[in-house]
Amino acid sequence: MKIAYLMNQHPYASCTFIRREILELETQGIDVTRFSIRKPELALTDAADQQEFQKTRFILGSKFDLLLNAVRGVMSRPQRFLAALRLALKTGWKSDRGLLVNLVYLAEACGLLRGCIEMGIDHVHAHFGTNATAVAMLCHALGGPSYSFTVHGPHEFDKPEAIALSEKIRHAAFVVAISSFTESQLFRWCDYPQWSKIHIIHCGVDDLFLLQPSVPLPQESRFVCVGRLGEQKGHLLLLEAVSQLAAEGLRFKVVLVGDGPLRAQIEQRIKALNLHDYLEITGWATNAEVQQQILAAQVMVLPSFAEGLPVVLMESLALGRPVLSTYIAGIPELVEPGVCGWLVPSGSVTTLAAAMRQVLQTPLADLERMGQAGAARVAQFHSARVEAARLAALFQRYVTHPGLADMADSVQERDSKERDSGAIALPRNLEKVPSQISSQISS
Repeated sequence: MKIAYLMNQHPYASCTFIRREILELETQGIDVTRFSIRKPELALTDAADQQEFQKTRFILGSKFDLLLNAVRGVMSRPQRFLAALRLALKTGWKSDRGLLVNLVYLAEACGLLRGCIEMGIDHVHAHFGTNATAVAMLCHALGGPSYSFTVHGPHEFDKPEAIALSEKIRHAAFVVAISSFTESQLFRWCDYPQWSKIHIIHCGVDDLFLLQPSVPLPQESRFVCVGRLGEQKGHLLLLEAVSQLAAEGLRFKVVLVGDGPLRAQIEQRIKALNLHDYLEITGWATNAEVQQQILAAQVMVLPSFAEGLPVVLMESLALGRPVLSTYIAGIPELVEPGVCGWLVPSGSVTTLAAAMRQVLQTPLADLERMGQAGAARVAQFHSARVEAARLAALFQRYVTHPGLADMADSVQERDSKERDSGAIALPRNLEKVPSQISSQISS
């Protein structure tokens, strides 16, 4: 079985979880080919990303590739091309990016199809339910391999109709949700018979974090915030909370690790609030540098108001650092207040400042215990190796044995309907049918 991974840009500094997933799949014997629609826009500073770049096939190399791909698609598979064109037009009418962009996706899909044929690809898996998944869907319509995709949020749920999310789910072999929250939002945008093909596979951290020897928390009161400097991460709210605590005479440091479009505005706000003694911005950092910044802090703070389930929270907990974040999306599934961190309503400077004050007043020994609880939680639910094994099982189920997968899905759907209605009480032996099918697949 040969799997192709498709991303819009790969590798990408903020998507190291994709690289980890691919590497873990390869460790488990899955043959993975990396496809990226275009080359990364940002320079790659991490050595692991540079290595990943060398392994990646890029669909678009020059400005003539789109036209050349489309011509090849028309000439080689005229009927399939017309079917894919109808699908592109159907999804393009409501697209926020316009019909022309969706026709570009079709040309890109022709390029992907050619690459899949050359490499003998059996199945395509895309990350994010946006343009990469659109290309995978159109490639399938051209007669290419089946496809699946992982949905992270929040962007897919900001405009589900504009990105034709329902259509993408309908044509997919299966869909991966990174959390229960993500799964619930996908349920909103597809018909009930499609629910059985949606599966939760968590993002995970690798041995670089899971096997890191325990490092005691530093004595210095220090927060770290890792993430792209953009509006949704809540950095500007964090500055306001820091300003309130500074006015109370509390002494601490907050290190912002990352870069992005909001950096200049954040720097101006730091200057306006006179917070130079409290705030530091490091800029982009490698994986190793991020790890060291986390270890140098007592607590991770991430006051986001738009997220999926941030991998950086998993990384912090894996390193024994409790986290302070917000009650949004999948974060409450990872962070249990009072056990491994604190959660506050997103957008509230007052409650954020109060939680940070509580962190500063918490004895170091208690912070250590919370960090240890978080590390155990991540090891149990967010091991990249374990989650990759579960994903590999889905590839095996839907790609190698698609007929049995359909049987399992139909049985699960029927059982669910009958249990919900209360009309039929299934005998115990019939309740075992899905697992029996799964055992046949694994054998």
